[in-house]
Amino acid sequence: MTLSVEHLQRTVATLEQALAAIERHPASADDVMFDLYRNAAIKSFELSLETAGKLLRKALKFFEATPRIVDAWVFNDVLRHAGKHGLLNMAEVERWLAYRANRNNTAHDYGEGFANDTLRLLPDYVQDVKNLAVQLQRVFNASA
Repeated sequence: MTLSVEHLQRTVATLEQALAAIERHPASADDVMFDLYRNAAIKSFELSLETAGKLLRKALKFFEATPRIVDAWVFNDVLRHAGKHGLLNMAEVERWLAYRANRNNTAHDYGEGFANDTLRLLPDYVQDVKNLAVQLQRVFNASA
């Protein structure tokens, strides 16, 4: 099975552009542009996290005797198994669990304070996604 991480890389590139725009337009009480870029960053975060999860599931199917088992796992199980099989190290697993917990909260709370809390996670998240994309591409290339 061969797969591409291009879509994941594109989502993180979009996230990086939104974060760069936020740096150029710092928050002010009446700045709609800051809100626009912050919302774009959060939406890109959500999309890239979901994409990463789908790719991790596909990669983990290479390690499991019965690939259907992987389909039954919740996202946190996928992350833990990614650590077990060396797709993520244990520190990365912990960070990805925190990203997922944050994502679950963004689905229920779009308040300004929470959105700004999410922004603080994103620089580390960008690097973790880039590292994951490299690791996933290795798995996909090795299986080809």
